[in-house]
Amino acid sequence: MTAHVTSWIADLGLAGVFALMAVDALIPAGGELVMLFAGALAAGAISGHPASSLPAAIVAGTLGYLAGSLAGWAIGVRGGRPLIERHGRLLHLSPARFARAEAWFGRWGRAAVFLGRITPLVRSFISIPAGVLGSPLGPYTLLTFLGSAIWCFAFAAAGWALGGSWETLHHDFRYADYAVAGLALLVLAVLAARFVTSRAAARPGG
Repeated sequence: MTAHVTSWIADLGLAGVFALMAVDALIPAGGELVMLFAGALAAGAISGHPASSLPAAIVAGTLGYLAGSLAGWAIGVRGGRPLIERHGRLLHLSPARFARAEAWFGRWGRAAVFLGRITPLVRSFISIPAGVLGSPLGPYTLLTFLGSAIWCFAFAAAGWALGGSWETLHHDFRYADYAVAGLALLVLAVLAARFVTSRAAARPGG
């Protein structure tokens, strides 16, 4: 899988980054690896391939992810819950996974889109549920764009900075992913604590 992803990006360039990130918005397709490799490619660290543009790679990844996210939203709006019930497993959205997505939106409201886009293991399961659950298109588009831009910038810049050492990071990438997940959970915990505190303070006599 890794060899195929890096080969497609090396051969197709920005078009490959765009396409793979569009897919990653719907089902897990290694978006982190895509942007890391795109950053390393921009740094000229890939043997046999000339250096490209880091900003262009970030834009391609962001717009590709946004395009896939909008397609997923439209699929969710059109198919609704019957789509999940009949074909959810084909979309990597089992009833249990969709229930978790619904709980995520119920807890965080519109912020669920932005938080979902920067949270590992969650970000690829936001698009279709957002459409099914009626997330408004305008805020959904803006929050998806912002979240995906941050994500793409972070991983592409890391790949660019690492240069020829990106393979080492890729080898140990599962540990980096766990670290990012831990950081995301910490941020969510802080937000939840602030929310609970503000609600308690707003109560009469609080």
